[in-house]
Amino acid sequence: MSTTALPPVVDAETWQRELDALRVREKAATRELDAIAAARRRLPMVRMPDYTLEGEEGPVRLADVFDGKSQLIVYNHMWFPGETWQCPGCTGFTSQFTRLEFLDNWDARFVIVTQGPIEEALAYKRRVGNTMTWYSTANSSFGADVGAPPGGGFAVNVFLRDGDTVYRTWHTDGRGTEQLGYTFALIDLLPYGRQEEWQDSPQGWPQSPTYSRWSGSKEIAAAYGEPGA
Repeated sequence: MSTTALPPVVDAETWQRELDALRVREKAATRELDAIAAARRRLPMVRMPDYTLEGEEGPVRLADVFDGKSQLIVYNHMWFPGETWQCPGCTGFTSQFTRLEFLDNWDARFVIVTQGPIEEALAYKRRVGNTMTWYSTANSSFGADVGAPPGGGFAVNVFLRDGDTVYRTWHTDGRGTEQLGYTFALIDLLPYGRQEEWQDSPQGWPQSPTYSRWSGSKEIAAAYGEPGA
């Protein structure tokens, strides 16, 4: 017999009634997210200076990071100088994005910008098997100006380009980035959820310290990166 706590067992009619009640709340949350997205589309924006970043092919203006598109999503990846393995949260989060070409149909692009020197950043990209396009702001104040300074945390920023002029339209960090990935969306569907101590779960549900189940950067590299990484 299982020693793990289990949800109560009921007949199909009772289960459907409970699911229908939850669905009302799920629908309300969906409508609220639609309303938030509508408000996001109405946000004002801020004009950005003409930054120069470092890319795989050398210096590149921020306006050219758009690669001809009018919209740009930037993930500001945490970076710790001299470390072989960078932030596991950033490494794991960005490893989700392997097929971004669909954004072409929306005139948009999604890239990574990090404080790490471009050579080190590209080496790390290969080490962990990341498939996104990386840029460095090590020689620019861009990262610091959009909420991701040297030694600081991660962030997501969105920009709009009008000719050679770039505007910042949205920003988030912390748990605000969760909506962009599928990892937690899938895990939150499971009966036991994330199994982290901070979560509101029934008595007896398996729970572990926060982050303890997350894959580390070395594990991600072993699964997706260069052989021998």
